[in-house]
Amino acid sequence: MSSLFLLHLFLIVLSPSFSSAANSKFFAEYIGADFKGVTFSDVPINPNVDFHFILAFAIDYTTSDNPSPTNGKFNVFWDKDKLTPSAVASIKKSHKNVKFALSLGGDSVGGQPANFAPTSVETWVDNAVSSLTDIIKQYHLDGIDIDYEHFKSDDTTFVECIGKLLTKLKNNKVISFASIAPFDGVENYYSNLYNKYGNIIDYVNFQFYSYSQSTTVSQFLSYFDKQSSKYTGGKVLVSFLTENNNDESYGGLKPGKGFFKACKTLKKNGKLHGIFVYSADDTFKNKNNFKYEKQAQELLASST
Repeated sequence: MSSLFLLHLFLIVLSPSFSSAANSKFFAEYIGADFKGVTFSDVPINPNVDFHFILAFAIDYTTSDNPSPTNGKFNVFWDKDKLTPSAVASIKKSHKNVKFALSLGGDSVGGQPANFAPTSVETWVDNAVSSLTDIIKQYHLDGIDIDYEHFKSDDTTFVECIGKLLTKLKNNKVISFASIAPFDGVENYYSNLYNKYGNIIDYVNFQFYSYSQSTTVSQFLSYFDKQSSKYTGGKVLVSFLTENNNDESYGGLKPGKGFFKACKTLKKNGKLHGIFVYSADDTFKNKNNFKYEKQAQELLASST
């Protein structure tokens, strides 16, 4: 058997067309932002997936009653009564496949936009490292997600603040993974961040639900390829929204209207890096027994 033939065979095995090595059993769900009373134990956890809860949100603002930016001093804005440090520890003890992250920013605080508004890179990073380390250790968390959606700074400041924050938290072994949550409209901030600090970003939680509810399966797959090209080599996760809303311009491809068909196509092509959901609060409110979360996890865990 010639060495040229062996090389050809080796390349075929590695080709995405013949391998599903890029597929993942990664599932994540945001929880806590809407104060609907949901608990970790309400959410079904398939033992055959890598399950992440993402606590939403930690924000560098003062209290929601009179919110103002704090230049990197983060406070907890999720449902602290239900989603406690002891509840995190309990879930981790009973489900060895579960990890926890906190998400920074979000859409609003106290009815106002949760703006990214540092006064300087150095002081913001110092304050953020200190305050977030305290929260992460208190809640027994493993990772961090970046979901700023409104900005009172340029993209260069955002890149340096977030990049240096993630670098220090990883170097200090405070976190073991990091994700970013971009969507159309804030692309420059996140793509520039990824271009410079992509080596420390483990997942791209792209908000595909920011597209229209009229999105078709073929359009969804096109959006996926478009976004994947902006985060070269990154694990771009697909996503769906469980909030019921009447705004047709927002909400994306729904689970009952082709989302899982698109996921199966991606899986067949070795491109299903994972699925995330926003959010457990809305699913709990809808009282559908987490139907689509179960379906998503079953799809990820399946060998087909």
